[in-house]
Amino acid sequence: MAIQAHAARTNTTMTNTEILKSLYPFQSNFLDIDGLRYHYLDEGKGPVVLMLHGNPTWSFYYRDLAAELRRTHRVIVPDHIGCGLSDKPQSYPYHMADHLRNVTALIEHLEIKRFSLVMHDWGGPIGLSYAVDHPSQVDRCVVFNSTPMETRGLPMRILACKLPLFGNIAIRGFNAFARGASHMATWNAARMTPAVRHGYLIPYDSWANRVATLRFVQDIPMSDRHPSAALIARVRSQLGTIADKPMLICWGKRDFCFTEQFLDRWRECFPAAVVHQFANAGHYVLEDAFDEILPLVTGFLSGCNRAATVQEGRGTSEG
Repeated sequence: MAIQAHAARTNTTMTNTEILKSLYPFQSNFLDIDGLRYHYLDEGKGPVVLMLHGNPTWSFYYRDLAAELRRTHRVIVPDHIGCGLSDKPQSYPYHMADHLRNVTALIEHLEIKRFSLVMHDWGGPIGLSYAVDHPSQVDRCVVFNSTPMETRGLPMRILACKLPLFGNIAIRGFNAFARGASHMATWNAARMTPAVRHGYLIPYDSWANRVATLRFVQDIPMSDRHPSAALIARVRSQLGTIADKPMLICWGKRDFCFTEQFLDRWRECFPAAVVHQFANAGHYVLEDAFDEILPLVTGFLSGCNRAATVQEGRGTSEG
């Protein structure tokens, strides 16, 4: 999807094009998957790091981390179909298996043999699904507020969006999911400036372009009959096969979506994970606590973190 400069300006007096040029200074790449353009970043050289975003974000979420890591690593950040700068087909299934198949196609296309995996939100289930099927390819895992294949315990404000009429009107009509997350998911006003907030919303500027934002929510299984239920159950049962992978978890304690019970589940599945919690950070923990998280991630990816330690991050000031 090409982003066009609009005449209307945000309260930052910057157009969409100016915001992207300033905050997202990367070269776009596209892979054709069944006639759809799958957008991804491929920056830097060195050990490969694959970053997977969730809903309702896009590769923009990783912009600062990607800019830093590309100094020492090859950083690959795709936009799931329907998200970011990828195509947004209206009749696409948008099930987890589809996103997994696209990530697999990208890895095979780029001939990546080994990589470290960075995951946020529903990028976690997608990444874990790949990891359990290809454990020898994954060196290390970095987790930002996500779920280890657990769908129980999500708040009603998320589940309500699965209601057919309400979900369509709220998410596709009013962009309530992406717009609401840009406020509810962050606590650091110094980083979540009007320009950054608008950057998250740029790809989701119309009813048609918000299709995946709704479909991601609808893809949360509420019964065993759901199309994605079997895949989630299978991967959940196989997490033990990758429990020995070095894992860093950076967790915003003020997350309204993935609460403490989800972190507890990560600890159960990956007892040796290094956990850092940030008291004044929310769901977009990478936004709220970036300055503290960056050295943790760079140290971890270079193998410098001590295994099996649990630390309490001091967090960031409230926004």
